[in-house]
Amino acid sequence: MYHFDNEKKLKIGELVITTKLISLIFLAIAVFIEMPKLPFVSIGFFKFQLLLIQYQNFIAIITVFVLLILSIILVTYYRKRYINSVFETNKQIIYDIVEIYTFVFLDTILILVSGMNLSPYKIIFLFIMISVTIQHGVRYGIIVSSICSAIILAIDLIAVPIRPNPYFQIDLILCGVYIMTTWLLGYYRSVEMEYSLKMANIAITDDLTGLYSHGYFQAKLNEQINAAKENNKPLSLLFMDIDYFKYFNDLYGHQEGDEVLKAIGVILKSYSSKIYLPARYGGEEFTILMNETTEQTAVAFAEKIRLHIEAAFVNKFPEISKITVSIGVSSFPSKAKNKEELIKYADDALYRAKSFHRNRVETYHSVLEELKGDIDGDDIEIVSSMRTLISIINSKDKYTYRHIERVVIYCGLIADVLNLSTNEKKMLKYGAYLHDIGKINMPQEVLNKKMPLTNEEWVLLKQHPTFGVEIISPVKSLADAIPIILYHHERFDGKGYPGNLLGNDIPYLARILTVADSFDAMTSNRPYGVAKTFDEGIEELRACSSTQFDPDIVETFIKILRSKSNIF
Repeated sequence: MYHFDNEKKLKIGELVITTKLISLIFLAIAVFIEMPKLPFVSIGFFKFQLLLIQYQNFIAIITVFVLLILSIILVTYYRKRYINSVFETNKQIIYDIVEIYTFVFLDTILILVSGMNLSPYKIIFLFIMISVTIQHGVRYGIIVSSICSAIILAIDLIAVPIRPNPYFQIDLILCGVYIMTTWLLGYYRSVEMEYSLKMANIAITDDLTGLYSHGYFQAKLNEQINAAKENNKPLSLLFMDIDYFKYFNDLYGHQEGDEVLKAIGVILKSYSSKIYLPARYGGEEFTILMNETTEQTAVAFAEKIRLHIEAAFVNKFPEISKITVSIGVSSFPSKAKNKEELIKYADDALYRAKSFHRNRVETYHSVLEELKGDIDGDDIEIVSSMRTLISIINSKDKYTYRHIERVVIYCGLIADVLNLSTNEKKMLKYGAYLHDIGKINMPQEVLNKKMPLTNEEWVLLKQHPTFGVEIISPVKSLADAIPIILYHHERFDGKGYPGNLLGNDIPYLARILTVADSFDAMTSNRPYGVAKTFDEGIEELRACSSTQFDPDIVETFIKILRSKSNIF
């Protein structure tokens, strides 16, 4: 629920309590005005004239005190009801009924003791009618106004039994004013609520797709993550992006692109439920907030949606065989610990999915979180600092993040085929993840420069392996990863840096990282160059085999790429 919904309820509550307090103030004023006149004006109604004369001031004070207590109760109740939201709906209804009857009773007593048909306070019924109409609508307002009208007309008939009854005729007009005022106010409230609801729907609904809007998603995410924390329940988030959508728009035009967005919106809307909230995040990105859902369930659900969307667009467009989506999944509290991390991890997982051939579901995975389980407690703070450094690098150069994720996966595939030991696989993964951490010392303009680097800039950039080793060296558990990071830019022919190592003198795991790192650099768009295709990248690996790269590792990696062409 948007915060302005609560603000609106609070304002209505303030208006209602103000109306009722004014009514009580009028009652108190009337008591002081009428009490001295009570024995004389109402001589035929009360039997104890002397007793009233003797204690009239005391009775007035007690009456005002009771009204003050009622005022305090009203203010306390409405504060809890509208500000703290303490009371349940059933209790609210019971309280409202008791409150209405109390006010009608007090107003009726005032009219009876102040002259009955001659009472000048008949208008005081308007306060309870107005407050009920504002609070509950025209239906209940008409009911209360009818009851109040019946009371006034009954008093006229009892006090003046003659026919025709002039007071009855005059008060018929007053009762008409009651009902007309109530109806007009209630009708205005109904119209205002109807248009407010329409405006609220416009505010929370994406106009093109019919899904919930980005703003509403953010509001519900805040609400549900707080509920998940309080109830110790899981919460998952899907981020979804249409693959190659810019190319589609360029080919078919934005109007056709809008039709695709609408169609995907219809598909996602069909999965909407009490626990699944689909929304358009922006552009060609969608999101689904999944309450009380574990990561495993969310992944299975995401795969179901991916297949549904893929099947919906098969052979619909001649130049494109199908339209697909990539999906990233993150979960609270198993991985993310707050709202910001939940969004960031889902976004990171989406980048991971789009980095590998798209049309797939990926979950968030942090090598550093895995590393925390393998290190001493004294080093955890250092690893957390590394995570911060990597986040800074990502903000300076978004390419680096995607590049690292892909290199980690490439190295994992090579390690599996080469049957490396468990520790070697682990160190290779850590080395791959941290191999560019030394770029923290690189200026952003150097990392993102589109023109060739100057000699000074190139000398600075070549120092990043050394800087990286300096950062991780305090972590004893990463000692075996240091050579991987330090020598991942060495060449097999001895012309690399920083040590000009030759052939097998280069650590074996560093040679693996060199191949994976270089291949991803070739096949990715960089600020200074356009990406090669995978086939062109493979040819480049072969061309540089035995000069830049270990030839055995090159052939192993090429076989992996060929065997998993459906993934990459």
